[in-house]
Amino acid sequence: MKKKNIKRIKVDVDKCTGCRSCEMACSAFHSAPRYSSVNPARSRIRIFMDELRDVYVPVRGGDYAPAECSGRNHYSINAKEYAECAFCRSSCPSRDWFKEPDSGLPLKCDMCEVTPPLVEPMCVQACKFDALTYEEREAETQEGEAEPEEMEAGLTALADKYGMDKILNAAARISKKS
Repeated sequence: MKKKNIKRIKVDVDKCTGCRSCEMACSAFHSAPRYSSVNPARSRIRIFMDELRDVYVPVRGGDYAPAECSGRNHYSINAKEYAECAFCRSSCPSRDWFKEPDSGLPLKCDMCEVTPPLVEPMCVQACKFDALTYEEREAETQEGEAEPEEMEAGLTALADKYGMDKILNAAARISKKS
């Protein structure tokens, strides 16, 4: 058995004040060169705000979706219905959230994985109200086994980018080398 680190950011919406410090810290950390600019449109975390009802929800960027989803979720908070895409983490054709403003490329939260590693992602460090907390735990996995969901997501992304023929050709070349 092999041990794998599971990392996650927990969100406590009751503590979020909508200050957007997490957005600023994320965009500064991911600017090139690092900390050279602050542009919330480049942030991998966004705050969904309903200021009249005092509801703020941090949403981190997730996987890219090449098409709009067919099953949309509806959320009700304090008896108010929210837009069907409001809390979605995907970058998709139906909205501009989690897309690089200049190129349109999708942005995904990478937990600020750099070398040397940070103790906590920048959004968690910037949150002074503990609405965002970082957790890390170890889980046992079979050595050499990739999670089926991860492998499928990776292959789907490659197929979307390069086409299935190129992937199959590359796999054939790799198998000849082995």
